[in-house]
Amino acid sequence: MQRVVLILSAVLVLFGLSGTLSTVDAQPEDILQAPSSLEEIVQSLATARRNEIPALVENIAELEDLRRRAFLESMLEGQIYFTREEQRVVRAVRIEDQFQISDSLTGEELGLVGTRAVGRVSVNNSLRRNLRLLIAGIDLEDEEPGIRLSAVEYLVSQAATESRELLLQLRSVESDDSVSLAIEEGLALVDLSSEDPLLRSAALDQLSGNLNNTIRNAIRQVAEGDPDPDVQAKAEDALSSIQNKVELYGYVQTLFFGLSLGSVLLLAAIGLAITFGVMGVINLAHGELIMLGAYTTYVVQQTFPNSIEVSLLIAVPAAFIVSGLFGIAIERGIIRFLYGRPLETLLATFGISLILQQLVRTVFSPQNRPVSNPDWMSGQWQLNEVLAFNYNRLYILIFCIIVFALLSLLLKKTRLGIEVRAVAQNRAMAKAIGVRSGWVDALTFGLGSGLAGIAGVALSQLTNVGPNLGQAYIVDSFMVVVFGGVGNLWGTFYGSFILGITNKIMEPWAGAVIAKILILVFIILFIQKQPKGLFPQKGRGMEE
Repeated sequence: MQRVVLILSAVLVLFGLSGTLSTVDAQPEDILQAPSSLEEIVQSLATARRNEIPALVENIAELEDLRRRAFLESMLEGQIYFTREEQRVVRAVRIEDQFQISDSLTGEELGLVGTRAVGRVSVNNSLRRNLRLLIAGIDLEDEEPGIRLSAVEYLVSQAATESRELLLQLRSVESDDSVSLAIEEGLALVDLSSEDPLLRSAALDQLSGNLNNTIRNAIRQVAEGDPDPDVQAKAEDALSSIQNKVELYGYVQTLFFGLSLGSVLLLAAIGLAITFGVMGVINLAHGELIMLGAYTTYVVQQTFPNSIEVSLLIAVPAAFIVSGLFGIAIERGIIRFLYGRPLETLLATFGISLILQQLVRTVFSPQNRPVSNPDWMSGQWQLNEVLAFNYNRLYILIFCIIVFALLSLLLKKTRLGIEVRAVAQNRAMAKAIGVRSGWVDALTFGLGSGLAGIAGVALSQLTNVGPNLGQAYIVDSFMVVVFGGVGNLWGTFYGSFILGITNKIMEPWAGAVIAKILILVFIILFIQKQPKGLFPQKGRGMEE
Protein backbone atom coordinates (compact mmCIF):
# COMPACT_ATOMS: atom_id res chain seq x y z
CA MET A 1 0.00 0.00 0.00
CA GLN A 2 2.82 2.37 0.87
CA ARG A 3 4.47 1.74 -2.49
CA VAL A 4 1.20 2.40 -4.37
CA VAL A 5 0.66 5.72 -2.62
CA LEU A 6 4.31 6.69 -3.15
CA ILE A 7 4.29 5.99 -6.88
CA LEU A 8 0.91 7.51 -7.63
CA SER A 9 1.70 10.60 -5.58
CA ALA A 10 4.99 10.99 -7.41
CA VAL A 11 3.25 10.62 -10.77
CA LEU A 12 0.67 13.24 -9.85
CA VAL A 13 3.29 15.67 -8.57
CA LEU A 14 5.45 15.06 -11.61
CA PHE A 15 2.81 15.85 -14.19
CA GLY A 16 1.19 18.74 -12.38
CA LEU A 17 -2.09 17.17 -11.39
CA SER A 18 -1.74 18.51 -7.87
CA GLY A 19 -1.22 21.95 -9.37
CA THR A 20 -4.43 21.50 -11.28
CA LEU A 21 -6.27 20.73 -8.08
CA SER A 22 -4.85 23.75 -6.28
CA THR A 23 -6.02 26.12 -9.01
CA VAL A 24 -9.64 24.94 -9.09
CA ASP A 25 -11.85 27.66 -7.71
CA ALA A 26 -14.74 26.93 -5.37
CA GLN A 27 -13.90 23.22 -5.22
CA PRO A 28 -16.30 21.39 -2.86
CA GLU A 29 -14.59 19.84 0.15
CA ASP A 30 -16.35 16.51 -0.32
CA ILE A 31 -14.64 16.11 -3.71
CA LEU A 32 -11.17 16.95 -2.41
CA GLN A 33 -11.69 14.37 0.31
CA ALA A 34 -11.73 11.03 -1.52
CA PRO A 35 -15.01 9.11 -1.03
CA SER A 36 -14.70 5.72 0.58
CA SER A 37 -15.63 3.54 -2.43
CA LEU A 38 -15.23 3.42 -6.20
CA GLU A 39 -19.00 3.29 -6.63
CA GLU A 40 -19.44 6.63 -4.85
CA ILE A 41 -16.80 8.41 -6.94
CA VAL A 42 -18.10 6.99 -10.20
CA GLN A 43 -21.67 7.99 -9.35
CA SER A 44 -20.57 11.54 -8.51
CA LEU A 45 -19.29 11.93 -12.10
CA ALA A 46 -22.91 12.12 -13.28
CA THR A 47 -23.47 15.47 -11.50
CA ALA A 48 -19.90 16.82 -11.34
CA ARG A 49 -18.96 20.06 -13.05
CA ARG A 50 -16.31 19.93 -15.75
CA ASN A 51 -13.60 21.42 -13.52
CA GLU A 52 -14.38 18.83 -10.80
CA ILE A 53 -13.78 15.78 -13.00
CA PRO A 54 -9.92 15.79 -12.81
CA ALA A 55 -10.08 15.60 -9.00
CA LEU A 56 -12.53 12.70 -9.14
CA VAL A 57 -10.31 10.87 -11.64
CA GLU A 58 -7.36 11.33 -9.27
CA ASN A 59 -9.40 9.88 -6.41
CA ILE A 60 -10.28 6.84 -8.53
CA ALA A 61 -6.60 6.19 -9.26
CA GLU A 62 -5.69 6.35 -5.57
CA LEU A 63 -8.13 3.59 -4.57
CA GLU A 64 -7.04 -0.03 -4.19
CA ASP A 65 -10.03 -1.29 -6.14
CA LEU A 66 -9.05 -3.69 -8.95
CA ARG A 67 -11.82 -2.29 -11.17
CA ARG A 68 -10.33 1.20 -11.31
CA ARG A 69 -8.06 0.57 -14.31
CA ALA A 70 -10.83 -0.81 -16.53
CA PHE A 71 -13.02 2.17 -15.65
CA LEU A 72 -10.28 4.69 -16.42
CA GLU A 73 -9.57 2.86 -19.69
CA SER A 74 -13.25 3.12 -20.68
CA MET A 75 -13.20 6.79 -19.76
CA LEU A 76 -10.11 7.34 -21.90
CA GLU A 77 -11.91 5.69 -24.85
CA GLY A 78 -14.88 8.03 -24.41
CA GLN A 79 -17.33 5.27 -23.39
CA ILE A 80 -18.46 6.64 -19.99
CA TYR A 81 -21.93 8.23 -20.06
CA PHE A 82 -24.72 8.92 -17.58
CA THR A 83 -28.45 8.32 -17.96
CA ARG A 84 -30.41 11.57 -17.90
CA GLU A 85 -33.37 10.17 -15.93
CA GLU A 86 -31.63 8.13 -13.22
CA GLN A 87 -28.32 10.06 -13.29
CA ARG A 88 -26.57 6.69 -13.36
CA VAL A 89 -23.04 6.41 -14.74
CA VAL A 90 -22.86 3.70 -17.42
CA ARG A 91 -20.61 2.42 -20.16
CA ALA A 92 -22.17 3.04 -23.58
CA VAL A 93 -21.32 1.78 -27.07
CA ARG A 94 -23.08 3.35 -30.05
CA ILE A 95 -24.97 0.96 -32.37
CA GLU A 96 -26.37 2.95 -35.32
CA ASP A 97 -28.88 5.41 -33.77
CA GLN A 98 -28.93 3.82 -30.30
CA PHE A 99 -26.58 3.08 -27.40
CA GLN A 100 -25.93 -0.34 -25.86
CA ILE A 101 -25.42 0.52 -22.19
CA SER A 102 -23.94 -1.57 -19.38
CA ASP A 103 -22.90 -1.04 -15.79
CA SER A 104 -19.67 0.96 -15.78
CA LEU A 105 -18.04 -1.28 -13.14
CA THR A 106 -19.59 -4.75 -13.37
CA GLY A 107 -20.25 -4.83 -17.13
CA GLU A 108 -23.84 -6.01 -16.62
CA GLU A 109 -25.84 -5.22 -19.77
CA LEU A 110 -28.70 -2.76 -19.26
CA GLY A 111 -30.21 -2.75 -22.76
CA LEU A 112 -30.54 -0.30 -25.65
CA VAL A 113 -31.47 3.36 -25.22
CA GLY A 114 -31.86 6.33 -27.54
CA THR A 115 -29.07 8.81 -28.08
CA ARG A 116 -30.93 11.52 -26.12
CA ALA A 117 -31.37 9.29 -23.08
CA VAL A 118 -27.70 9.52 -22.13
CA GLY A 119 -25.07 12.25 -21.82
CA ARG A 120 -21.30 11.84 -22.06
CA VAL A 121 -19.01 12.51 -19.12
CA SER A 122 -16.83 15.33 -20.42
CA VAL A 123 -13.25 14.29 -21.31
CA ASN A 124 -10.96 16.88 -22.95
CA ASN A 125 -7.40 16.49 -24.27
CA SER A 126 -5.80 17.54 -20.99
CA LEU A 127 -7.83 14.97 -19.07
CA ARG A 128 -7.00 12.27 -21.63
CA ARG A 129 -3.30 12.90 -21.03
CA ASN A 130 -3.81 12.69 -17.29
CA LEU A 131 -5.81 9.48 -17.68
CA ARG A 132 -2.96 7.87 -19.64
CA LEU A 133 -0.50 8.89 -16.93
CA LEU A 134 -2.70 7.55 -14.13
CA ILE A 135 -3.23 4.24 -15.98
CA ALA A 136 0.55 3.97 -16.41
CA GLY A 137 0.95 4.65 -12.69
CA ILE A 138 -1.48 1.82 -11.90
CA ASP A 139 0.37 -0.50 -14.30
CA LEU A 140 3.57 0.04 -12.33
CA GLU A 141 2.01 -2.13 -9.62
CA ASP A 142 1.06 -4.96 -11.98
CA GLU A 143 2.51 -8.42 -11.35
CA GLU A 144 3.29 -8.89 -15.06
CA PRO A 145 6.77 -7.47 -15.88
CA GLY A 146 5.75 -6.70 -19.47
CA ILE A 147 2.96 -4.39 -18.28
CA ARG A 148 5.30 -2.63 -15.85
CA LEU A 149 7.85 -2.25 -18.64
CA SER A 150 5.27 -0.59 -20.93
CA ALA A 151 4.28 1.76 -18.11
CA VAL A 152 7.90 2.78 -17.47
CA GLU A 153 8.49 3.36 -21.20
CA TYR A 154 5.40 5.54 -21.41
CA LEU A 155 6.34 7.58 -18.34
CA VAL A 156 9.87 8.06 -19.67
CA SER A 157 8.57 9.19 -23.07
CA GLN A 158 6.37 11.83 -21.40
CA ALA A 159 8.60 12.95 -18.57
CA ALA A 160 11.27 15.64 -18.25
CA THR A 161 13.96 16.30 -15.64
CA GLU A 162 11.37 16.24 -12.81
CA SER A 163 10.89 12.49 -13.38
CA ARG A 164 14.37 11.64 -12.09
CA GLU A 165 13.22 11.21 -8.48
CA LEU A 166 10.31 9.01 -9.51
CA LEU A 167 12.58 6.77 -11.60
CA LEU A 168 15.05 6.51 -8.73
CA GLN A 169 12.24 5.41 -6.40
CA LEU A 170 11.04 2.84 -8.94
CA ARG A 171 14.57 1.49 -9.38
CA SER A 172 14.91 0.82 -5.67
CA VAL A 173 11.91 -1.54 -5.62
CA GLU A 174 11.95 -3.09 -9.11
CA SER A 175 13.01 -6.76 -9.32
CA ASP A 176 12.66 -7.56 -13.04
CA ASP A 177 15.84 -7.09 -15.11
CA SER A 178 14.13 -5.78 -18.27
CA VAL A 179 12.10 -3.22 -16.30
CA SER A 180 15.21 -2.19 -14.34
CA LEU A 181 17.10 -1.71 -17.61
CA ALA A 182 14.29 0.49 -18.95
CA ILE A 183 14.42 2.55 -15.75
CA GLU A 184 18.20 2.98 -16.12
CA GLU A 185 17.78 4.09 -19.72
CA GLY A 186 15.03 6.47 -18.61
CA LEU A 187 17.33 7.99 -15.99
CA ALA A 188 20.07 8.44 -18.57
CA LEU A 189 17.58 9.99 -21.00
CA VAL A 190 16.46 12.45 -18.34
CA ASP A 191 20.09 13.30 -17.56
CA LEU A 192 20.64 14.26 -21.22
CA SER A 193 18.57 17.40 -20.56
CA SER A 194 20.38 18.19 -17.33
CA GLU A 195 22.30 21.45 -16.94
CA ASP A 196 25.29 19.55 -15.53
CA PRO A 197 27.68 18.58 -18.39
CA LEU A 198 29.06 15.71 -16.29
CA LEU A 199 25.59 14.16 -16.06
CA ARG A 200 25.06 14.61 -19.80
CA SER A 201 28.44 13.02 -20.55
CA ALA A 202 27.75 10.04 -18.26
CA ALA A 203 24.33 9.61 -19.88
CA LEU A 204 25.92 9.51 -23.34
CA ASP A 205 28.30 6.78 -22.18
CA GLN A 206 25.35 4.69 -21.07
CA LEU A 207 23.13 5.34 -24.11
CA SER A 208 25.76 4.92 -26.81
CA GLY A 209 24.60 2.22 -29.22
CA ASN A 210 20.99 2.28 -27.98
CA LEU A 211 18.56 1.90 -30.93
CA ASN A 212 15.47 3.37 -29.26
CA ASN A 213 14.03 6.16 -31.45
CA THR A 214 13.34 8.47 -28.50
CA ILE A 215 16.89 8.04 -27.23
CA ARG A 216 18.36 8.45 -30.71
CA ASN A 217 16.49 11.73 -31.23
CA ALA A 218 17.59 13.01 -27.83
CA ILE A 219 21.25 12.22 -28.62
CA ARG A 220 20.85 13.93 -32.02
CA GLN A 221 19.64 17.11 -30.28
CA VAL A 222 22.68 17.06 -28.01
CA ALA A 223 24.98 16.49 -30.99
CA GLU A 224 23.46 19.43 -32.85
CA GLY A 225 23.43 22.06 -30.14
CA ASP A 226 25.06 21.18 -26.81
CA PRO A 227 26.91 24.18 -25.31
CA ASP A 228 29.80 22.00 -24.10
CA PRO A 229 32.13 21.04 -27.02
CA ASP A 230 33.29 17.83 -25.32
CA VAL A 231 29.74 16.67 -24.69
CA GLN A 232 28.77 17.55 -28.26
CA ALA A 233 31.68 15.56 -29.67
CA LYS A 234 30.78 12.57 -27.51
CA ALA A 235 27.16 12.82 -28.70
CA GLU A 236 28.34 12.80 -32.32
CA ASP A 237 30.39 9.65 -31.64
CA ALA A 238 27.40 8.00 -29.93
CA LEU A 239 25.15 8.93 -32.86
CA SER A 240 27.70 7.49 -35.30
CA SER A 241 27.81 4.25 -33.29
CA ILE A 242 24.02 4.00 -33.40
CA GLN A 243 23.97 4.68 -37.15
CA ASN A 244 26.50 1.89 -37.76
CA LYS A 245 24.26 -0.52 -35.86
CA VAL A 246 21.21 0.62 -37.81
CA GLU A 247 23.01 -0.01 -41.11
CA LEU A 248 24.17 -3.45 -39.95
CA TYR A 249 20.65 -4.49 -38.96
CA GLY A 250 19.41 -3.03 -42.24
CA TYR A 251 21.66 -5.50 -44.08
CA VAL A 252 20.30 -8.31 -41.90
CA GLN A 253 16.74 -7.22 -42.74
CA THR A 254 17.56 -7.19 -46.46
CA LEU A 255 19.07 -10.66 -46.17
CA PHE A 256 15.90 -11.92 -44.49
CA PHE A 257 13.70 -10.43 -47.22
CA GLY A 258 15.99 -12.05 -49.80
CA LEU A 259 15.69 -15.44 -48.09
CA SER A 260 11.93 -14.95 -47.89
CA LEU A 261 11.70 -14.19 -51.62
CA GLY A 262 14.02 -17.12 -52.32
CA SER A 263 11.78 -19.49 -50.36
CA VAL A 264 8.75 -18.34 -52.38
CA LEU A 265 10.69 -18.80 -55.64
CA LEU A 266 11.82 -22.26 -54.53
CA LEU A 267 8.28 -23.38 -53.71
CA ALA A 268 7.06 -22.02 -57.04
CA ALA A 269 9.92 -23.52 -59.09
CA ILE A 270 10.60 -26.86 -57.44
CA GLY A 271 7.64 -28.58 -59.09
CA LEU A 272 8.58 -27.11 -62.46
CA ALA A 273 12.17 -28.33 -62.02
CA ILE A 274 10.90 -31.90 -61.68
CA THR A 275 8.53 -31.88 -64.67
CA PHE A 276 10.85 -29.87 -66.90
CA GLY A 277 13.91 -31.91 -65.96
CA VAL A 278 12.35 -35.37 -66.19
CA MET A 279 9.88 -34.90 -69.02
CA GLY A 280 11.28 -31.99 -71.02
CA VAL A 281 7.83 -30.34 -70.96
CA ILE A 282 7.64 -26.52 -71.05
CA ASN A 283 4.62 -26.21 -68.79
CA LEU A 284 3.18 -22.70 -69.04
CA ALA A 285 0.20 -23.85 -66.96
CA HIS A 286 2.45 -24.23 -63.90
CA GLY A 287 1.38 -20.80 -62.61
CA GLU A 288 -2.27 -21.81 -62.81
CA LEU A 289 -1.55 -24.96 -60.80
CA ILE A 290 -0.11 -22.64 -58.14
CA MET A 291 -3.32 -20.61 -58.39
CA LEU A 292 -5.44 -23.76 -57.86
CA GLY A 293 -3.55 -24.43 -54.63
CA ALA A 294 -4.28 -20.90 -53.43
CA TYR A 295 -7.98 -21.25 -54.25
CA THR A 296 -8.03 -24.59 -52.44
CA THR A 297 -6.78 -22.76 -49.34
CA TYR A 298 -9.62 -20.26 -49.72
CA VAL A 299 -12.22 -23.04 -50.07
CA VAL A 300 -10.88 -24.87 -47.00
CA GLN A 301 -11.09 -21.67 -44.93
CA GLN A 302 -14.67 -21.11 -46.10
CA THR A 303 -15.48 -24.71 -45.13
CA PHE A 304 -14.00 -24.25 -41.63
CA PRO A 305 -14.64 -20.55 -40.88
CA ASN A 306 -14.26 -21.01 -37.13
CA SER A 307 -11.03 -23.00 -37.34
CA ILE A 308 -8.64 -20.67 -39.15
CA GLU A 309 -5.73 -21.94 -37.02
CA VAL A 310 -6.25 -25.50 -38.27
CA SER A 311 -7.59 -24.83 -41.76
CA LEU A 312 -4.17 -23.87 -43.10
CA LEU A 313 -2.76 -27.23 -42.02
CA ILE A 314 -5.67 -28.98 -43.77
CA ALA A 315 -5.14 -26.86 -46.89
CA VAL A 316 -1.58 -28.13 -47.48
CA PRO A 317 -2.46 -31.78 -48.30
CA ALA A 318 -5.75 -30.67 -49.91
CA ALA A 319 -3.94 -28.31 -52.29
CA PHE A 320 -1.36 -30.99 -53.10
CA ILE A 321 -4.13 -33.46 -54.01
CA VAL A 322 -6.22 -30.98 -56.04
CA SER A 323 -3.32 -29.59 -58.08
CA GLY A 324 -1.76 -33.05 -58.37
CA LEU A 325 -4.96 -34.54 -59.81
CA PHE A 326 -5.27 -31.67 -62.26
CA GLY A 327 -1.65 -32.29 -63.26
CA ILE A 328 -2.19 -36.01 -63.85
CA ALA A 329 -5.32 -35.24 -65.91
CA ILE A 330 -3.36 -32.75 -68.03
CA GLU A 331 -0.52 -35.22 -68.57
CA ARG A 332 -2.76 -38.17 -69.42
CA GLY A 333 -5.14 -36.13 -71.55
CA ILE A 334 -2.75 -33.93 -73.54
CA ILE A 335 0.94 -33.93 -72.65
CA ARG A 336 1.61 -37.64 -73.26
CA PHE A 337 0.81 -37.20 -76.95
CA LEU A 338 3.36 -34.38 -77.31
CA TYR A 339 6.57 -35.83 -75.84
CA GLY A 340 9.63 -34.87 -77.88
CA ARG A 341 7.90 -31.75 -79.24
CA PRO A 342 8.66 -29.01 -76.67
CA LEU A 343 7.25 -26.11 -78.71
CA GLU A 344 3.92 -27.89 -79.04
CA THR A 345 3.82 -28.60 -75.31
CA LEU A 346 4.45 -24.87 -74.77
CA LEU A 347 1.43 -23.94 -76.92
CA ALA A 348 -0.76 -26.65 -75.41
CA THR A 349 0.00 -25.73 -71.80
CA PHE A 350 -0.51 -22.04 -72.63
CA GLY A 351 -4.02 -22.92 -73.79
CA ILE A 352 -4.56 -24.98 -70.61
CA SER A 353 -3.50 -21.99 -68.51
CA LEU A 354 -6.16 -19.82 -70.18
CA ILE A 355 -8.79 -22.53 -69.60
CA LEU A 356 -7.90 -22.81 -65.90
CA GLN A 357 -8.00 -19.03 -65.46
CA GLN A 358 -11.46 -18.87 -67.03
CA LEU A 359 -12.57 -21.82 -64.90
CA VAL A 360 -11.81 -20.03 -61.62
CA ARG A 361 -13.35 -16.81 -62.96
CA THR A 362 -16.55 -18.73 -63.67
CA VAL A 363 -16.61 -20.57 -60.34
CA PHE A 364 -15.26 -17.87 -57.98
CA SER A 365 -15.73 -14.64 -60.04
CA PRO A 366 -12.85 -12.45 -61.28
CA GLN A 367 -12.56 -10.66 -57.92
CA ASN A 368 -9.67 -11.39 -55.60
CA ARG A 369 -10.45 -13.59 -52.62
CA PRO A 370 -8.87 -12.78 -49.25
CA VAL A 371 -7.37 -15.62 -47.24
CA SER A 372 -6.94 -15.01 -43.52
CA ASN A 373 -3.68 -15.55 -41.71
CA PRO A 374 -3.93 -17.65 -38.53
CA ASP A 375 -2.93 -15.87 -35.34
CA TRP A 376 0.35 -17.76 -35.10
CA MET A 377 1.38 -16.36 -38.51
CA SER A 378 0.36 -12.78 -37.78
CA GLY A 379 2.53 -10.04 -36.39
CA GLN A 380 6.29 -9.71 -36.10
CA TRP A 381 9.17 -11.15 -34.14
CA GLN A 382 10.73 -7.92 -32.82
CA LEU A 383 14.42 -8.51 -32.14
CA ASN A 384 15.20 -4.85 -31.39
CA GLU A 385 14.04 -1.35 -32.27
CA VAL A 386 15.08 -1.56 -35.94
CA LEU A 387 14.99 -5.28 -36.75
CA ALA A 388 11.82 -7.36 -36.99
CA PHE A 389 10.90 -10.53 -38.87
CA ASN A 390 7.35 -11.08 -40.14
CA TYR A 391 6.00 -14.35 -38.77
CA ASN A 392 4.27 -15.31 -42.03
CA ARG A 393 7.49 -15.00 -44.06
CA LEU A 394 9.50 -16.74 -41.35
CA TYR A 395 7.12 -19.69 -41.26
CA ILE A 396 7.05 -19.90 -45.06
CA LEU A 397 10.85 -20.04 -45.08
CA ILE A 398 10.80 -22.90 -42.57
CA PHE A 399 7.98 -24.61 -44.50
CA CYS A 400 10.00 -24.33 -47.72
CA ILE A 401 13.01 -26.05 -46.12
CA ILE A 402 10.76 -28.87 -44.83
CA VAL A 403 9.15 -29.40 -48.27
CA PHE A 404 12.56 -29.48 -49.94
CA ALA A 405 13.91 -31.99 -47.40
CA LEU A 406 10.88 -34.28 -47.82
CA LEU A 407 11.13 -34.11 -51.60
CA SER A 408 14.86 -34.95 -51.45
CA LEU A 409 14.10 -37.99 -49.30
CA LEU A 410 11.32 -39.03 -51.71
CA LEU A 411 13.64 -38.90 -54.72
CA LYS A 412 16.54 -40.65 -52.99
CA LYS A 413 14.91 -43.24 -50.72
CA THR A 414 11.79 -44.44 -52.55
CA ARG A 415 11.27 -46.60 -55.63
CA LEU A 416 9.40 -43.79 -57.35
CA GLY A 417 12.28 -41.41 -56.73
CA ILE A 418 14.82 -43.86 -58.14
CA GLU A 419 12.73 -44.39 -61.27
CA VAL A 420 12.20 -40.65 -61.69
CA ARG A 421 15.95 -40.04 -61.55
CA ALA A 422 16.57 -42.93 -63.95
CA VAL A 423 14.13 -41.56 -66.53
CA ALA A 424 15.58 -38.06 -66.13
CA GLN A 425 19.15 -39.28 -66.77
CA ASN A 426 18.46 -41.74 -69.62
CA ARG A 427 14.87 -42.41 -70.65
CA ALA A 428 15.72 -45.08 -73.28
CA MET A 429 17.93 -47.09 -70.91
CA ALA A 430 15.33 -46.82 -68.14
CA LYS A 431 12.66 -48.25 -70.46
CA ALA A 432 15.07 -51.00 -71.55
CA ILE A 433 15.47 -52.24 -67.95
CA GLY A 434 11.74 -52.34 -67.31
CA VAL A 435 10.87 -48.90 -65.92
CA ARG A 436 7.33 -47.97 -66.95
CA SER A 437 8.14 -44.51 -68.26
CA GLY A 438 4.50 -43.64 -68.94
CA TRP A 439 3.55 -44.39 -65.34
CA VAL A 440 6.59 -42.45 -64.11
CA ASP A 441 5.70 -39.48 -66.34
CA ALA A 442 2.14 -39.32 -65.00
CA LEU A 443 3.21 -39.53 -61.35
CA THR A 444 6.07 -37.10 -61.92
CA PHE A 445 3.79 -34.53 -63.52
CA GLY A 446 1.31 -35.06 -60.69
CA LEU A 447 4.07 -34.65 -58.11
CA GLY A 448 5.31 -31.43 -59.71
CA SER A 449 1.77 -30.10 -59.96
CA GLY A 450 1.06 -31.01 -56.34
CA LEU A 451 4.17 -29.09 -55.25
CA ALA A 452 2.85 -26.12 -57.24
CA GLY A 453 -0.38 -26.40 -55.23
CA ILE A 454 1.60 -26.30 -51.98
CA ALA A 455 3.33 -23.15 -53.26
CA GLY A 456 -0.15 -21.67 -53.75
CA VAL A 457 -0.95 -22.30 -50.07
CA ALA A 458 2.16 -20.34 -49.06
CA LEU A 459 1.44 -17.50 -51.49
CA SER A 460 -2.11 -17.18 -50.18
CA GLN A 461 -0.59 -16.03 -46.88
CA LEU A 462 1.36 -13.24 -48.59
CA THR A 463 -1.08 -11.86 -51.17
CA ASN A 464 -4.69 -11.94 -52.28
CA VAL A 465 -5.90 -14.95 -54.24
CA GLY A 466 -7.00 -14.15 -57.79
CA PRO A 467 -7.16 -15.68 -61.29
CA ASN A 468 -3.84 -14.04 -62.27
CA LEU A 469 -1.92 -15.11 -59.17
CA GLY A 470 0.25 -17.67 -60.96
CA GLN A 471 1.22 -15.36 -63.84
CA ALA A 472 3.43 -13.34 -61.51
CA TYR A 473 5.61 -16.36 -60.74
CA ILE A 474 5.79 -18.43 -63.94
CA VAL A 475 8.64 -16.40 -65.50
CA ASP A 476 10.58 -16.33 -62.23
CA SER A 477 10.13 -20.10 -61.89
CA PHE A 478 11.61 -20.74 -65.34
CA MET A 479 14.50 -18.39 -64.60
CA VAL A 480 15.29 -20.28 -61.38
CA VAL A 481 15.16 -23.69 -63.11
CA VAL A 482 17.35 -22.62 -66.02
CA PHE A 483 19.82 -20.78 -63.80
CA GLY A 484 20.17 -23.61 -61.28
CA GLY A 485 20.37 -26.41 -63.83
CA VAL A 486 17.49 -28.22 -65.50
CA GLY A 487 16.38 -31.25 -63.50
CA ASN A 488 18.79 -30.64 -60.61
CA LEU A 489 17.04 -30.24 -57.26
CA TRP A 490 19.99 -28.63 -55.48
CA GLY A 491 20.52 -26.31 -58.43
CA THR A 492 16.95 -25.09 -58.01
CA PHE A 493 17.54 -24.67 -54.27
CA TYR A 494 20.66 -22.53 -54.61
CA GLY A 495 19.36 -20.71 -57.67
CA SER A 496 16.19 -19.62 -55.83
CA PHE A 497 18.02 -18.11 -52.88
CA ILE A 498 20.76 -16.53 -55.00
CA LEU A 499 18.22 -14.78 -57.21
CA GLY A 500 16.01 -13.85 -54.24
CA ILE A 501 18.83 -12.27 -52.23
CA THR A 502 20.31 -10.54 -55.29
CA ASN A 503 16.91 -9.08 -56.15
CA LYS A 504 16.41 -7.64 -52.66
CA ILE A 505 19.95 -6.21 -52.55
CA MET A 506 19.41 -4.36 -55.82
CA GLU A 507 15.88 -3.12 -55.15
CA PRO A 508 16.78 -0.20 -52.79
CA TRP A 509 18.98 1.56 -55.36
CA ALA A 510 17.60 0.21 -58.67
CA GLY A 511 13.89 -0.22 -57.97
CA ALA A 512 11.82 -3.40 -58.24
CA VAL A 513 11.35 -3.34 -62.03
CA ILE A 514 14.95 -2.47 -62.93
CA ALA A 515 16.20 -5.10 -60.48
CA LYS A 516 14.20 -7.82 -62.27
CA ILE A 517 15.47 -6.62 -65.65
CA LEU A 518 19.08 -6.70 -64.45
CA ILE A 519 18.63 -10.22 -63.09
CA LEU A 520 17.15 -11.35 -66.42
CA VAL A 521 20.10 -9.84 -68.30
CA PHE A 522 22.50 -11.54 -65.89
CA ILE A 523 20.85 -14.95 -66.43
CA ILE A 524 20.98 -14.53 -70.21
CA LEU A 525 24.70 -13.73 -70.07
CA PHE A 526 25.30 -16.55 -67.59
CA ILE A 527 23.56 -19.12 -69.80
CA GLN A 528 25.75 -18.03 -72.72
CA LYS A 529 28.79 -19.12 -70.73
CA GLN A 530 27.19 -22.00 -68.78
CA PRO A 531 24.33 -23.42 -70.89
CA LYS A 532 23.49 -26.18 -68.41
CA GLY A 533 23.18 -23.86 -65.41
CA LEU A 534 24.95 -23.87 -62.04
CA PHE A 535 24.58 -27.60 -61.44
CA PRO A 536 24.14 -29.49 -64.74
CA GLN A 537 22.37 -32.84 -64.59
CA LYS A 538 24.71 -35.80 -65.04
CA GLY A 539 24.02 -39.05 -66.85
CA ARG A 540 24.89 -41.01 -69.97
CA GLY A 541 21.85 -39.77 -71.80
CA MET A 542 22.10 -36.11 -70.85
CA GLU A 543 24.04 -35.09 -73.94
CA GLU A 544 21.16 -36.10 -76.19
